[in-house]
Amino acid sequence: MAKSQNNLAYFFLAPAVLVMLVSAIIPLMVVINYSVQDSFAGGKFVWVGARWFEQVLSSSDFQGALARSFGFSILVLLIEVPLGIFIALRLPVKGFLSNVYIVLMAIPLLTPWLVVGYIWKVLVLPHAGLLGAGAAALGLTYDMNNPVIVWLTLVLMDTWHWTSLIVLLCFAGLRAIPNAYYQAAQIDGASDWSVFKFVQLPKLRLVLLIAILLRFMDSFMIYTETYVVTRGGPEVSTTFLSHELVQTATIQFDLGEGGAISIIYLLIILCISWAFFSLIVPRRSDDIRGVN
Repeated sequence: MAKSQNNLAYFFLAPAVLVMLVSAIIPLMVVINYSVQDSFAGGKFVWVGARWFEQVLSSSDFQGALARSFGFSILVLLIEVPLGIFIALRLPVKGFLSNVYIVLMAIPLLTPWLVVGYIWKVLVLPHAGLLGAGAAALGLTYDMNNPVIVWLTLVLMDTWHWTSLIVLLCFAGLRAIPNAYYQAAQIDGASDWSVFKFVQLPKLRLVLLIAILLRFMDSFMIYTETYVVTRGGPEVSTTFLSHELVQTATIQFDLGEGGAISIIYLLIILCISWAFFSLIVPRRSDDIRGVN
């Protein structure tokens, strides 16, 4: 009986596997094929091996775009994770207000990326935008040709858009902590900081690892919002790795180089995901020790 149920489960899983094959694995094989060949008009290909990878890895444009992508991801994580924990700790646990706050927190997450980009593009307009007009009222100039101002804008935009994800995940994690821990801390006379340090933060470890992984992956692959607001400028100050890939593969139409960038991009994401996965999933020895 159990075997027939397993076979039935595989049957229902087959359509999802088929969709994954068509939408992910086949395009990946095409990209790998382009990354090791040079293409010419008329559908001619010449095997070049790892030449495109060597060219990409030694390119200053690629190295700069990679550094900016890592820098942006780390910067937004340093802001959004502590801010998300802070907000989650102060949300009402029960009642009507709790539901209202949760709905409000979900609104930025439900806003499409393209819409977010255009919202912030309007906000920074010199005379009509809230940020631009507010700066002008203070006698300041919100100069989007200044790389510092542009980076500040992108960080603010990403913080507004995605901090809610950290808040909601942490809020759910806090709700899952048994009341017995809080009661024990209250009996011991623990301060709020001690409760956070020794009860809440350890219990949020897995939630925070998942949240950091999700946010890092999304911020590292950011494209639409930043492209709408800055077009990668001024100059190349906000040209991230995703922009470099699109520029190379679709605008310059260097398919071999673009394929190599795509594979390197994928490998970076897989390595980081594996690192987080190794932290999230308990080791077998830890499981055995816990059982004993």
